[in-house]
Amino acid sequence: MNEKLQKISVIPPEEPAGPAPSVTPLDMLNRAVSSGADIAILEKLMALHERWDANQARKAFDEAVAAAKKQIPPITRNATGHNAKKYADFAAIARVVDPIIGAHGLSYRFRTTQTDRISVTCILSHKAGHSEETTLSGPADTSGSKNAIQAIGSTLTYLQRYSLVQMLGLAAGNDDDGKAAGDSEPITQEQLADLIALADDVGADKEAFCKYFNVASLADIQAKDFKRAVAALQKKGIRDRYNWQAEAEAKTAAKAEQKP
Repeated sequence: MNEKLQKISVIPPEEPAGPAPSVTPLDMLNRAVSSGADIAILEKLMALHERWDANQARKAFDEAVAAAKKQIPPITRNATGHNAKKYADFAAIARVVDPIIGAHGLSYRFRTTQTDRISVTCILSHKAGHSEETTLSGPADTSGSKNAIQAIGSTLTYLQRYSLVQMLGLAAGNDDDGKAAGDSEPITQEQLADLIALADDVGADKEAFCKYFNVASLADIQAKDFKRAVAALQKKGIRDRYNWQAEAEAKTAAKAEQKP
């Protein structure tokens, strides 16, 4: 019996087409240049490319910060500050943070300005080009026996540490290395006017009063101390009035005794 072999051609089915490759604004710009597009169109495509590039850089920045934060462990509080509170100094934070954020393409730097207060801006940047910043301000730390330069240096270190912690979104914990940036904001102009008027009314020695609150001037008194400052001045006024009345009564009694 003759067997007939048939040659069968097997054609594999077509595979479904994958997603079309995305076209970036830069691709569109290159095509427009190649085709000799009008300058107005090229300018619009260039602006579109810049916005797209900035958005990609911001996304890369956010992803890097999120990834770095997952790897940053709790930082040991290695120093003791005001009121015997433990805190992590700047060197301790940098030792832990720098290698981790560096591995994710992040870096930081500081910008400083000084007027009547000291301001420190922490700038966190990513290798893709996006950067963000935060600014903190405070008065010079005149506590203790610091000279003028030491007072500025203390505040700078304090603000650098706290601005970096804030920029990275780390928990600051119970941290107080002194009075460098103050525990609160200074009093308002209205509160300052009230203190000056009250001090004048009771005849207070303003220089001695400022020394009592460890500030250079009444304007440097912290908002949290405003009520205490008012109470101290009021107490002085009551005490002085009592002393004046007692002195007047003593003089009247002495005159009465001198009469025949």
